[in-house]
Amino acid sequence: MSTPIYKNTYTKKERNMYLIGMAGQNMIYNIIGTGLYFYYQSVIFLPAMAISIFMAIARVWDAINDPMMGTFVDKTHTKWGKCRPYLLFCPAVIFVITVLCFVNGRYSEANSTATNVLIIVWAAISYILWGMAYTVGDIPLWGITSLMTDDEKDRSSILALARIAGGVGAGVVLLCIIQISQSVGNALTPKVGNSESAMQYGFIIIAAVFAFVGCALFQLVGIFTRERVAQTEQQNSIKDNFKLMWSNEPFRKVLISSVIRSPIQLLMSVAMTLLNYYFGNFGHKDYTLYLIVLGGAIFIAQFAMSALAPKLCEKFEKKTVYNVSTAVSAVAFALIFVVYLIAPTDLDKPLWVVVNFILFGGAGAGMGALNVMQSILIADAVDYEEYHHGIRPDGVFFSGQSFATKLSSGIASIIQGIAFAIIGFSGDKVAACNAALDAGASFKDDFPQYAMMMFFLCAIPPAIGLLLSIIPMKKYPLTNEDNKKILASLVEKRQHATANAEIGE
Repeated sequence: MSTPIYKNTYTKKERNMYLIGMAGQNMIYNIIGTGLYFYYQSVIFLPAMAISIFMAIARVWDAINDPMMGTFVDKTHTKWGKCRPYLLFCPAVIFVITVLCFVNGRYSEANSTATNVLIIVWAAISYILWGMAYTVGDIPLWGITSLMTDDEKDRSSILALARIAGGVGAGVVLLCIIQISQSVGNALTPKVGNSESAMQYGFIIIAAVFAFVGCALFQLVGIFTRERVAQTEQQNSIKDNFKLMWSNEPFRKVLISSVIRSPIQLLMSVAMTLLNYYFGNFGHKDYTLYLIVLGGAIFIAQFAMSALAPKLCEKFEKKTVYNVSTAVSAVAFALIFVVYLIAPTDLDKPLWVVVNFILFGGAGAGMGALNVMQSILIADAVDYEEYHHGIRPDGVFFSGQSFATKLSSGIASIIQGIAFAIIGFSGDKVAACNAALDAGASFKDDFPQYAMMMFFLCAIPPAIGLLLSIIPMKKYPLTNEDNKKILASLVEKRQHATANAEIGE
């Protein structure tokens, strides 16, 4: 077999526009993943179990919706390609629905039953609609990476850079949205005359601003990227694609592993609540330093490992990189709770801040490596399927990544909702806690049961999920050498097909 020449790849401008768009798309995701959950829980006081139930319903629908969307992408044939049409028209829709998720009433036992039901129903409907719109953009956004190039190094590089860019976008929102929203709410309080209403307006305004910026950046991907890898002629039905996803052994093992480690999402959904209450006393203390130090530890480590993971894959088996990263991250997560048990009220002291910086960094490093490895392994599974069966299911297989991410978020929200319902951090009791903090109470001293549960959720379920997620990957079937042979064969086949087509013309 002759050595193929890799020329069919993206330009620097395309790469940069893709990465900027990825940052914008992840801003949107964290507006909902971090900002909206906090908003539901601590601003409009929805019951914890109600949040868990409608988020679970949304995730069940996603189990059907994501592969359906992947099938639609794979069946799309336009002059722009199969992914770009969705990337061109989806961001504006996502913007509108993102804002509508925040436009709601406040749940309270003082309301009529009908009013409270309508508040929960609208929260559920808008959240489910958002998930559907996000899927329409998310699957093509990831799927297009395997169509922009057929060079394995370029593909691994852009996937790693995409995770870094996505982390930057997500980090901006994660570190800012709640603090800025609270600041705007506090500024509006004298004009509105009611602190709860002012806080709600603050969140709506800032969510709209972040959503507009995120969607504007996301729009750049559809405008500036190009699809270069030719589509395969054979296309499957939705039913066939479900079978295909399960029959492809490499993809199946990656998907199962991703779902098992779902509790890792608790760090993202609980961390901001934890920081805001434990270190900030619900905005009554400046917790910016702790936000920067602990949040920075996660993101710096994530970025470093996202960049390093592809290079590690060149020296070690991808399966080994995946499993070792998982184990290291699991240990770091577990130790976060151990440290809390040792010093439950002293974690704002310099020594324990340093210790937690190291542990949060270890957790973030594992997450960064796993995020990149997941995308790389799914791209390998696409090549595997084309090599063995002549079908290139970019949309369907990357819909599996979208499905795993959202299912993980849903499972995490269910765990969180049940845990908070058990200890009473729900509905009007959250409002009462906020009022007590307004009156001068100390969260970590006066509400230790809430603090302990928050640290527990950030640490123990993620650690358990990570360790269990290694099991399906222990017998992952593809080696690095297998991947090289498969991709080399596919590239040579495409080059021959192109050459023959030119001769025929």
